[in-house]
Amino acid sequence: MRAISRTTAITLTCLLAGVALVGCGGGDDEPAQKSADAMLDEANTRMGELKSLTIEISNEVGADTVTWQMTTDLKSRCKVRNTFSRSGTLEQIRIGETDYVRPDKAYLETWSGNDLGTARPGKWAKVPVAEAKPGGGLSQCTRPFESFGKATKGESTRIDGREALGVRVTDPSDKEGAYTFYVATEGEPYLLKAVYKGGEGGKQLTTTSFSDFDEPLDIRPPASAEVLDMSDVTG
Repeated sequence: MRAISRTTAITLTCLLAGVALVGCGGGDDEPAQKSADAMLDEANTRMGELKSLTIEISNEVGADTVTWQMTTDLKSRCKVRNTFSRSGTLEQIRIGETDYVRPDKAYLETWSGNDLGTARPGKWAKVPVAEAKPGGGLSQCTRPFESFGKATKGESTRIDGREALGVRVTDPSDKEGAYTFYVATEGEPYLLKAVYKGGEGGKQLTTTSFSDFDEPLDIRPPASAEVLDMSDVTG
């Protein structure tokens, strides 16, 4: 993954949701006997089989921070919350072909160019998914689990109470950056966390955590009383 500018890192939060995962190759059944590539390949496959999970991302570039949380069925139903340290919060519920979006005042004032339909501060607005555009601030419920870079095994650790092994991944196209992926070595071989350090001048730190694997989802539209009444919109 190439290093990205501060502006891109902060404004295109939806791209954080698509940070690629790593893996290729095969290996034996025991984690200790598998290559780093084989471990990540197995983790990618298992993650791709999930019916639901929660993804939390914190992206720090200098003094700017973006936090992003999504609970998703990895298809067409998800709940998202974006928080920008300097420019407000945007909430999103996507159900099939409909987005419900609720920005706060700071978000609307900062990102007035984003197409959020009839959104008003503190109110949910109903927007067709077809109107969402790349870079517009809204997220897809899907997520890729892909391969890139050179992987080497790191140290064992515990992530959220599970034994895990860190796998370091580097990419020639990003000379200043590196990822560490933490793969569970007990129970299901889930990817538990990914940490990226690098970017321009090495000032970017992105931490992605995965949890709630295959947990039941409770994603519903907002109550009708909380959704903006179109008759109240004058322009």
